[in-house]
Amino acid sequence: MRGGRRWRTFCRNKTALIGAGLVALVIVAALGAGVMATHDPETRVEASPVAEGAERAGSVVRQPPSADHWLGTDENGFDVWSRLVHGARASLLTALAAVGFALLIGVPIGLWSGWKGGLFDAAIMRAVDVMLAFPSILLAVAIAAVLGSGSLTTIVLAVGIVMVPTFVRQVRAAVLQVRSREFVVAARAIGARDTRILFRTVLPNCIAPILVLATLSTGIAVLDAAGLSFLGLGPPATTPEWGVMLTKGFKYVQRNLTWLYLPPGLAISLTVLGFNLLGDGLRDAFDPRSSR
Repeated sequence: MRGGRRWRTFCRNKTALIGAGLVALVIVAALGAGVMATHDPETRVEASPVAEGAERAGSVVRQPPSADHWLGTDENGFDVWSRLVHGARASLLTALAAVGFALLIGVPIGLWSGWKGGLFDAAIMRAVDVMLAFPSILLAVAIAAVLGSGSLTTIVLAVGIVMVPTFVRQVRAAVLQVRSREFVVAARAIGARDTRILFRTVLPNCIAPILVLATLSTGIAVLDAAGLSFLGLGPPATTPEWGVMLTKGFKYVQRNLTWLYLPPGLAISLTVLGFNLLGDGLRDAFDPRSSR
């Protein structure tokens, strides 16, 4: 009954449906990259027909969009469209892995912090306050520099670590609201262990805010991961990833080679917008008071 009401509330939210559509497009591109790509994203295209307007005769680099290369080629002679759809897979998997890492670390800490209280809770909250005092991208840059750049794993760890404090605080707040409810008091009265109460009784009633935060955080993770790659802390230049593509294309802004930087920039923006709209819609569906 409650699930049906939430679903109807979500479906009535037009912006949430737009967000879901944008996210669905990214997922389709990520899953179908092998079919949708017209060339190997890490193989230099052949020098046969050169699109009209190429920089020099016989060049395979920086070709404008054509029938052979829908979004042109980049400075290395790679097909931009093929790299864009494969970049959806890399960027989405990186963001999901970072959010999964934050969930894996932040949820248990937040549960125990809100449940135990006292000195343990105070120590955790002060550590969270210290981490949240720094801008997320600066903290991610510092962590990536310490871990060493050059791989998607570094980005996953850097972005995931930065997101842990947010999940800890959100889960702790949810636990504080739930732990005084009658069913939790009853479970404690019959002598159930703390671990059982937390993971069998408290956690299921905290799923809604965690789901909303995870959805919103995925969009932030996409943006932060692209930012780290843009600063040169991401994977090698040959890797099809949106941040890497934006880094290479940004050098040609003044030369008006829009096909080198506009596609990855739009892809990042629309993906972040999609997850934000979807997260807002889920929040309104789970908590109607927020929409009012």
